Amino acid sequence: MSIDTADSNKSKKVLYTVSDNGVATVTFNNAEKHNAFDDIIIKTLTDIFNDIAKRDDIKIMVLAANGKSFSAGADLAWMKRMAGYSYEDNLKDATKLAQMLKALNFMPQATIAKIQGAAFGGAVGLASCCDIVIASNKASFCLSEVKLGLIPATISPYVVNAIGLKASRRYFQTAERFFADKAMQLGLVDEVVEAEELTPAVDKMIATLLNNSPKAMRQAKQLAFDVAYQDINEQLLSDTSARIASIRVSSEGQEGLSAFFDKRSPAWQQSATTGSHLSKDSEG
Repeated sequence: MSIDTADSNKSKKVLYTVSDNGVATVTFNNAEKHNAFDDIIIKTLTDIFNDIAKRDDIKIMVLAANGKSFSAGADLAWMKRMAGYSYEDNLKDATKLAQMLKALNFMPQATIAKIQGAAFGGAVGLASCCDIVIASNKASFCLSEVKLGLIPATISPYVVNAIGLKASRRYFQTAERFFADKAMQLGLVDEVVEAEELTPAVDKMIATLLNNSPKAMRQAKQLAFDVAYQDINEQLLSDTSARIASIRVSSEGQEGLSAFFDKRSPAWQQSATTGSHLSKDSEG
Protein backbone atom coordinates (compact mmCIF):
# COMPACT_ATOMS: atom_id res chain seq x y z
CA MET A 1 0.00 0.00 0.00
CA SER A 2 1.51 3.34 -1.03
CA ILE A 3 0.39 6.46 0.77
CA ASP A 4 0.91 9.90 -0.74
CA THR A 5 1.24 12.54 1.94
CA ALA A 6 1.17 15.41 -0.55
CA ASP A 7 1.49 16.01 -4.27
CA SER A 8 2.91 13.47 -6.69
CA ASN A 9 6.37 15.05 -6.82
CA LYS A 10 6.80 14.69 -3.08
CA SER A 11 5.44 11.18 -2.99
CA LYS A 12 8.01 10.11 -5.60
CA LYS A 13 10.88 11.35 -3.46
CA VAL A 14 9.67 9.58 -0.33
CA LEU A 15 7.83 6.26 -0.53
CA TYR A 16 5.68 5.02 2.35
CA THR A 17 4.34 1.47 2.45
CA VAL A 18 2.73 -0.62 5.18
CA SER A 19 2.67 -4.42 5.08
CA ASP A 20 -0.17 -6.62 6.25
CA ASN A 21 1.81 -7.67 9.32
CA GLY A 22 2.41 -4.12 10.50
CA VAL A 23 5.79 -3.16 9.04
CA ALA A 24 6.01 0.39 7.68
CA THR A 25 8.81 1.14 5.23
CA VAL A 26 9.78 4.75 4.54
CA THR A 27 12.13 4.97 1.56
CA PHE A 28 14.14 7.86 0.18
CA ASN A 29 13.56 7.74 -3.56
CA ASN A 30 15.66 10.56 -4.97
CA ALA A 31 18.72 8.58 -6.05
CA GLU A 32 19.86 11.05 -8.69
CA LYS A 33 20.46 13.58 -5.91
CA HIS A 34 21.87 10.92 -3.55
CA ASN A 35 18.64 11.19 -1.54
CA ALA A 36 19.51 14.65 -0.25
CA PHE A 37 16.60 16.25 1.54
CA ASP A 38 15.09 19.72 1.46
CA ASP A 39 12.28 21.54 3.23
CA ILE A 40 9.61 19.71 1.19
CA ILE A 41 11.04 16.27 1.98
CA ILE A 42 11.44 17.23 5.65
CA LYS A 43 7.74 18.12 5.81
CA THR A 44 6.83 14.88 4.05
CA LEU A 45 8.93 12.85 6.49
CA THR A 46 7.43 14.69 9.45
CA ASP A 47 3.90 13.94 8.24
CA ILE A 48 4.77 10.27 7.69
CA PHE A 49 6.50 9.84 11.05
CA ASN A 50 3.57 11.46 12.86
CA ASP A 51 1.12 9.24 10.97
CA ILE A 52 3.04 6.10 11.92
CA ALA A 53 3.22 7.15 15.57
CA LYS A 54 -0.58 7.38 15.76
CA ARG A 55 -1.23 3.97 14.21
CA ASP A 56 -1.70 0.95 16.47
CA ASP A 57 -1.55 -1.40 13.48
CA ILE A 58 2.08 -0.49 12.76
CA LYS A 59 4.60 -2.36 14.91
CA ILE A 60 7.90 -1.58 13.17
CA MET A 61 9.24 1.13 10.88
CA VAL A 62 12.15 0.64 8.48
CA LEU A 63 13.93 3.74 7.14
CA ALA A 64 15.63 2.89 3.85
CA ALA A 65 16.78 4.42 0.58
CA ASN A 66 16.90 3.58 -3.11
CA GLY A 67 20.12 4.02 -5.06
CA LYS A 68 23.79 3.92 -4.05
CA SER A 69 23.56 6.46 -1.22
CA PHE A 70 21.40 6.39 1.89
CA SER A 71 21.35 10.19 1.99
CA ALA A 72 23.79 12.99 1.28
CA GLY A 73 22.10 15.12 3.94
CA ALA A 74 20.87 18.58 3.04
CA ASP A 75 20.16 19.35 -0.62
CA LEU A 76 22.65 21.92 -1.95
CA ALA A 77 20.03 23.96 -3.79
CA TRP A 78 17.99 24.20 -0.59
CA MET A 79 21.07 25.24 1.41
CA LYS A 80 21.91 27.90 -1.18
CA ARG A 81 18.38 29.24 -0.99
CA MET A 82 18.42 29.31 2.81
CA ALA A 83 21.78 31.13 2.86
CA GLY A 84 20.02 34.15 1.39
CA TYR A 85 17.22 34.11 3.96
CA SER A 86 17.01 36.12 7.16
CA TYR A 87 17.88 34.77 10.60
CA GLU A 88 14.17 34.47 11.40
CA ASP A 89 13.49 32.43 8.26
CA ASN A 90 16.50 30.22 8.93
CA LEU A 91 15.29 29.67 12.49
CA LYS A 92 11.86 28.57 11.26
CA ASP A 93 13.47 26.26 8.74
CA ALA A 94 15.85 24.70 11.28
CA THR A 95 13.00 24.22 13.74
CA LYS A 96 11.11 22.15 11.17
CA LEU A 97 14.13 19.88 10.77
CA ALA A 98 14.44 19.61 14.54
CA GLN A 99 10.79 18.64 14.84
CA MET A 100 11.19 15.96 12.15
CA LEU A 101 14.14 14.43 14.00
CA LYS A 102 12.20 14.52 17.27
CA ALA A 103 9.25 12.74 15.63
CA LEU A 104 11.57 9.97 14.44
CA ASN A 105 13.52 9.66 17.67
CA PHE A 106 10.45 9.37 19.89
CA MET A 107 8.30 7.29 17.53
CA PRO A 108 6.70 4.68 19.84
CA GLN A 109 7.26 1.81 17.41
CA ALA A 110 10.55 0.00 16.93
CA THR A 111 12.62 1.69 14.21
CA ILE A 112 15.31 0.22 11.96
CA ALA A 113 17.65 2.20 9.72
CA LYS A 114 18.79 0.23 6.67
CA ILE A 115 21.94 1.92 5.37
CA GLN A 116 23.39 0.69 2.11
CA GLY A 117 25.74 3.54 1.19
CA ALA A 118 26.85 7.04 2.11
CA ALA A 119 25.08 8.77 5.02
CA PHE A 120 26.33 12.33 5.37
CA GLY A 121 25.39 15.29 7.55
CA GLY A 122 21.74 15.14 8.57
CA ALA A 123 21.57 11.50 7.52
CA VAL A 124 23.85 10.63 10.45
CA GLY A 125 21.20 12.29 12.59
CA LEU A 126 18.48 10.13 11.06
CA ALA A 127 20.49 6.99 11.83
CA SER A 128 21.11 8.20 15.38
CA CYS A 129 17.36 8.61 15.90
CA CYS A 130 16.62 4.97 15.03
CA ASP A 131 16.57 2.16 17.59
CA ILE A 132 18.50 -0.28 15.42
CA VAL A 133 20.93 0.52 12.60
CA ILE A 134 21.97 -2.20 10.16
CA ALA A 135 24.54 -1.18 7.57
CA SER A 136 26.24 -2.64 4.54
CA ASN A 137 30.00 -2.93 4.72
CA LYS A 138 29.98 -0.40 1.87
CA ALA A 139 28.24 2.24 4.01
CA SER A 140 30.11 5.37 5.04
CA PHE A 141 29.37 8.26 7.34
CA CYS A 142 30.46 11.87 7.66
CA LEU A 143 29.48 14.82 9.83
CA SER A 144 30.55 17.20 7.10
CA GLU A 145 28.98 20.47 8.26
CA VAL A 146 32.17 22.31 9.32
CA LYS A 147 33.55 21.95 5.79
CA LEU A 148 30.79 24.35 4.76
CA GLY A 149 31.25 26.67 7.71
CA LEU A 150 28.25 25.17 9.51
CA ILE A 151 27.66 22.95 12.57
CA PRO A 152 25.59 19.77 13.05
CA ALA A 153 23.28 21.59 15.43
CA THR A 154 19.81 20.03 15.14
CA ILE A 155 21.16 16.48 14.89
CA SER A 156 23.66 16.94 17.73
CA PRO A 157 21.51 15.68 20.67
CA TYR A 158 20.90 12.38 18.87
CA VAL A 159 24.42 11.94 17.52
CA VAL A 160 26.02 12.66 20.89
CA ASN A 161 23.63 10.17 22.46
CA ALA A 162 24.61 7.56 19.85
CA ILE A 163 28.40 7.92 19.72
CA GLY A 164 29.20 9.74 22.97
CA LEU A 165 30.73 13.08 23.82
CA LYS A 166 34.37 12.23 23.13
CA ALA A 167 33.75 10.89 19.63
CA SER A 168 31.40 13.79 18.88
CA ARG A 169 34.08 16.29 19.86
CA ARG A 170 36.34 14.71 17.26
CA TYR A 171 34.00 14.06 14.35
CA PHE A 172 32.03 17.30 14.71
CA GLN A 173 35.32 19.16 14.17
CA THR A 174 37.24 16.97 11.74
CA ALA A 175 34.44 16.13 9.28
CA GLU A 176 36.31 12.89 8.64
CA ARG A 177 34.61 10.20 6.62
CA PHE A 178 34.41 6.90 8.45
CA PHE A 179 33.08 3.54 7.40
CA ALA A 180 30.64 0.99 8.75
CA ASP A 181 33.12 -0.90 10.91
CA LYS A 182 34.18 2.31 12.66
CA ALA A 183 30.53 3.38 12.96
CA MET A 184 29.78 0.12 14.75
CA GLN A 185 32.75 0.63 17.06
CA LEU A 186 31.41 4.09 17.92
CA GLY A 187 27.90 2.77 18.60
CA LEU A 188 26.18 4.45 15.66
CA VAL A 189 25.67 1.13 13.85
CA ASP A 190 24.48 -2.10 15.47
CA GLU A 191 25.28 -4.62 12.73
CA VAL A 192 27.50 -4.58 9.64
CA VAL A 193 26.84 -7.12 6.90
CA GLU A 194 27.93 -7.79 3.34
CA ALA A 195 26.03 -5.67 0.82
CA GLU A 196 24.07 -8.61 -0.55
CA GLU A 197 23.10 -9.62 3.00
CA LEU A 198 21.62 -6.26 3.97
CA THR A 199 18.00 -7.01 3.06
CA PRO A 200 18.08 -10.51 4.66
CA ALA A 201 19.62 -9.03 7.82
CA VAL A 202 16.88 -6.40 8.07
CA ASP A 203 14.21 -9.03 7.41
CA LYS A 204 15.71 -11.21 10.15
CA MET A 205 15.55 -8.29 12.59
CA ILE A 206 11.95 -7.62 11.59
CA ALA A 207 11.09 -11.27 12.27
CA THR A 208 12.78 -11.05 15.67
CA LEU A 209 10.76 -7.97 16.60
CA LEU A 210 7.48 -9.44 15.35
CA ASN A 211 7.94 -12.31 17.82
CA ASN A 212 7.56 -9.85 20.68
CA SER A 213 4.54 -8.22 22.29
CA PRO A 214 3.84 -4.99 20.38
CA LYS A 215 2.60 -3.13 23.45
CA ALA A 216 5.48 -4.38 25.57
CA MET A 217 7.98 -3.19 22.96
CA ARG A 218 6.45 0.28 23.00
CA GLN A 219 6.59 0.40 26.78
CA ALA A 220 10.13 -1.01 26.83
CA LYS A 221 11.30 1.72 24.43
CA GLN A 222 9.69 4.41 26.58
CA LEU A 223 11.23 2.79 29.66
CA ALA A 224 14.70 3.21 28.19
CA PHE A 225 14.05 6.92 27.59
CA ASP A 226 12.60 7.45 31.06
CA VAL A 227 15.24 5.68 33.17
CA ALA A 228 18.34 6.77 31.26
CA TYR A 229 20.74 8.84 33.36
CA GLN A 230 18.34 8.90 36.32
CA ASP A 231 19.42 8.52 39.92
CA ILE A 232 18.55 5.10 41.31
CA ASN A 233 16.41 6.37 44.18
CA GLU A 234 13.13 5.43 45.82
CA GLN A 235 11.11 7.37 43.26
CA LEU A 236 12.70 5.46 40.38
CA LEU A 237 12.28 2.12 42.17
CA SER A 238 8.62 2.91 42.79
CA ASP A 239 8.05 3.93 39.18
CA THR A 240 9.67 0.85 37.66
CA SER A 241 7.85 -1.44 40.10
CA ALA A 242 4.54 0.13 39.11
CA ARG A 243 5.33 -0.34 35.43
CA ILE A 244 6.01 -4.07 35.71
CA ALA A 245 2.97 -4.59 37.94
CA SER A 246 0.79 -2.78 35.42
CA ILE A 247 2.00 -4.72 32.40
CA ARG A 248 1.74 -8.07 34.21
CA VAL A 249 -2.01 -7.59 34.57
CA SER A 250 -2.45 -6.15 31.05
CA SER A 251 -4.06 -8.24 28.30
CA GLU A 252 -0.80 -8.83 26.46
CA GLY A 253 1.06 -9.50 29.69
CA GLN A 254 -1.51 -12.11 30.68
CA GLU A 255 -1.46 -13.62 27.18
CA GLY A 256 2.34 -13.79 27.11
CA LEU A 257 2.60 -15.47 30.50
CA SER A 258 -0.24 -17.88 29.73
CA ALA A 259 1.32 -18.82 26.39
CA PHE A 260 4.69 -19.43 28.03
CA PHE A 261 3.29 -21.75 30.69
CA ASP A 262 0.95 -23.45 28.18
CA LYS A 263 3.91 -23.97 25.82
CA ARG A 264 2.15 -22.31 22.89
CA SER A 265 2.74 -19.25 20.73
CA PRO A 266 1.17 -16.01 21.99
CA ALA A 267 -1.57 -14.41 19.91
CA TRP A 268 0.63 -11.64 18.53
CA GLN A 269 2.99 -14.17 16.94
CA GLN A 270 0.09 -15.89 15.24
CA SER A 271 -1.22 -12.60 13.86
CA ALA A 272 2.25 -11.58 12.68
CA THR A 273 2.52 -14.66 10.47
CA THR A 274 -0.80 -13.98 8.74
CA GLY A 275 0.61 -11.02 6.82
CA SER A 276 3.63 -10.59 4.62
CA HIS A 277 6.29 -7.93 4.34
CA LEU A 278 5.13 -6.08 1.23
CA SER A 279 7.85 -3.44 1.04
CA LYS A 280 10.11 -3.69 -1.98
CA ASP A 281 13.87 -4.19 -1.75
CA SER A 282 15.14 -0.71 -0.98
CA GLU A 283 18.70 -1.08 -2.18
CA GLY A 284 17.95 -0.03 -5.76
